[in-house]
Amino acid sequence: MFRSSSSGTLLQSRRSVIAGAVGAGAVAIIALALYLPLVGFLGGATASTVGIVPFPALSVLAVTVVGAVVIAGLLALAITRRRAPAAWTLAVIGVLVALAVTAFPLVAVVLGSAQRVGEIGPVVAILWDQVSGIF
Repeated sequence: MFRSSSSGTLLQSRRSVIAGAVGAGAVAIIALALYLPLVGFLGGATASTVGIVPFPALSVLAVTVVGAVVIAGLLALAITRRRAPAAWTLAVIGVLVALAVTAFPLVAVVLGSAQRVGEIGPVVAILWDQVSGIF
């Protein structure tokens, strides 16, 4: 058994600490390689289309903050477990939450764009009526 109380927490098992570290590494890779480029791309698409493609910044921010808190909690629980299978389960759940947080901006933009298409139809019809009335 590996025990340490240097930071105020009692680390129960070396395997649990390894599970938490692997989970934290996987979450960091997901954040740096998937989440940040995706949010940057979607933000750029919104800026370049002058708002035609909506980007729900507040909801993305809220999901990101709540997801980060949940992930941190799961990884903290993982390193303090006595049994390694429980630690690995918590670490895997943390990685799955990170993937869900990464997918949320894309889903939100797709749903917002689908709603926007429904709003554009009547505007195009009105413009067509006005243009056809001129000719």
